[in-house]
Amino acid sequence: MGPGKRGLFAVAVAVVCAVTVLGAPGAAFAAPDSPTPSPTATTAPDLTLPPGKDLEEVREKLETLYHAAAVATDAYNAAEEAAKKQSAEIVALAQKIVEGQERLAKLKDRAGAAARSQYRTGGLPDEAQLMLSDDPGDFLDGAGRVLQGQRATKGLIAELTRIQQDLEQYSADASAQWTKLEANRKARATAQKKIEKQIAAAEKLESQLEKAEKERLAQLQEQADQKAQTAWLNTGILDEIDGKASAAGKQAIAYATAQIGKPYVWGAEGPDSFDCSGLTSEAWKSAGHPIPRTSQEQWKQLPHVPVADMRPGDLIIYFGDASHVALYVGDGAIIHAPRPGRTVTLAGAGTMPILAVVRPDA
Repeated sequence: MGPGKRGLFAVAVAVVCAVTVLGAPGAAFAAPDSPTPSPTATTAPDLTLPPGKDLEEVREKLETLYHAAAVATDAYNAAEEAAKKQSAEIVALAQKIVEGQERLAKLKDRAGAAARSQYRTGGLPDEAQLMLSDDPGDFLDGAGRVLQGQRATKGLIAELTRIQQDLEQYSADASAQWTKLEANRKARATAQKKIEKQIAAAEKLESQLEKAEKERLAQLQEQADQKAQTAWLNTGILDEIDGKASAAGKQAIAYATAQIGKPYVWGAEGPDSFDCSGLTSEAWKSAGHPIPRTSQEQWKQLPHVPVADMRPGDLIIYFGDASHVALYVGDGAIIHAPRPGRTVTLAGAGTMPILAVVRPDA
């Protein structure tokens, strides 16, 4: 698009409107690069109950489905976070375009005033009028004015050129950002469909169970968690972990503790519901340390510490694809938002496979 006033102003209006539309609920954007998801993220949901309703198999199927939903949720959250940053950049570009147009209009007014002045003097430039002067004093004064006028004219032309070039660049940048946002819209929509598909499959599988079977399934899950936690504790890891929480860590723990009992909702970051990384990011934001929104980006960007050196307030990243995160609160326990159908709760830190420990206030 050229630097014409109408065209550039139209770009400014268009990009602001685009931000309004794409930033609204239901808009979609693509996620940045993230750890490779496990195969379960793309496996078609299995809605069939195993022969004889083997509840252990049911439990494992549910874990697979909810894990796939967690992977897709992280991608969705990453896309939304990227969208916020891109939207802010587009708004800034739109503002620059409008401001540049205003400066350009003022410069053109100055140029028009100079042209009108020349017209009033009979169309003769200052240099010609100077040569017609017979008064030495007028000649010297006029020579100074001519030199000043020449410098001002050159400066005016240079500034006009620079602003026009800036406007062209702003317009190109805005168009490029818009193209990215428009392309990413479909990608986030795909992530949302994956989440909903996996959760719906899990819920349908559970709906096929009788009340007693659901109760037994919950017992099996509790037993599996206890077995994993006991195995982790039997390594003697708590004998090595003796770190004390920092002031910020204590504040993050206090925030997370206050959320216990609130429901898990994918994509939520409070105040009434949370997903896993929504809880940890909000907890540390409350402590004055903003951190990345997703578990994968928390794993990528925050400093890593050995498990033996972790302290209350640190974040534990789980699974090989960094699809879950929890806040370590000490004594081998975590606070986390587990999955759909559950609430923010206290659990054992070893109930899931630990990928890494990261420290937001290192």
